[in-house]
Amino acid sequence: MTMEDTQKSMEEIATVVATYSREMSLKFASGETVRARIKGKKLKPVCGDLVRAQPLENEPEWLITDVLTRSNELTRPNQRGQVEVLAANLEFLCVVAASTPTPDWFIVDRYLSAAEFMGIDAAVVYNKFDLDTNTALAGDMLGEYRDIGYSTLQCSAKTGKNIDQLLSMLAGKTSIIVGQSGVGKSSLINELTDGVELRIGRISSATGEGKHTTVNSSMIDLKNGGRVIDSPGVRDYAPAITRGDNIVVGFREIADAGQSCRFANCHHLKEPGCEVKRKVEAGEISQRRYESYRRLIVVTEQLTKPRH
Repeated sequence: MTMEDTQKSMEEIATVVATYSREMSLKFASGETVRARIKGKKLKPVCGDLVRAQPLENEPEWLITDVLTRSNELTRPNQRGQVEVLAANLEFLCVVAASTPTPDWFIVDRYLSAAEFMGIDAAVVYNKFDLDTNTALAGDMLGEYRDIGYSTLQCSAKTGKNIDQLLSMLAGKTSIIVGQSGVGKSSLINELTDGVELRIGRISSATGEGKHTTVNSSMIDLKNGGRVIDSPGVRDYAPAITRGDNIVVGFREIADAGQSCRFANCHHLKEPGCEVKRKVEAGEISQRRYESYRRLIVVTEQLTKPRH
């Protein structure tokens, strides 16, 4: 048996549970967690990935040699016009809004559209409910999402209101919590985990002591068997879309109504006999959601425009 064959025989499958640039934390099925490097420059594992890894001789770290096929990816375009993968193999997406900062419901819609593109369930959670001075508006917005078919929840990380319901919503799933900066994502995760798991945030880049590297994202075990990915860099968001025709997939009520449009390739903008436009005018589809759909078309066109 060659050295290469010996190394391959020592490979194990693990889940990426934290990322630190070119370093990772891996968790095996046994529950053991190890640090790992990435082999070469082509592999780009993200939190949630299943990877193959092998131990490094006479070193505490492991080496990631391959990334297994992903069931889905949460992506966005970066400033260079390329697609950036933020997390992988998700089963649920939880969008958090709050009384402060002022909710940007168009950003909420973009996150929900990403869930639709990935083919996973999603929910809208309204945090800091104890501070809200306009509960009627928040209730109306959450009602709008419920009418479309999304789960919604009002809660407070500060008072603990409905945290148990949020925990139940995430039970047994690999989820990601996203939202604008300042809505209290970390506070909610602290409540969901009793604050214990967030210590994964900083590790040594060499021996476990001394110099530290700040975590980019981490997968945190919940108290009820669920897992949640916390990606602090996910704030202002637009999903990575390469074909404008696919945008309608992100808006389930528009996609459903579009089945009855006069033209099969209707973009629901200016075409005659458009069932979507009719339902918007009749109040059967939210004018705001339709405007969100139109805005995402514009954003996508700008992001996918060829750069010279």
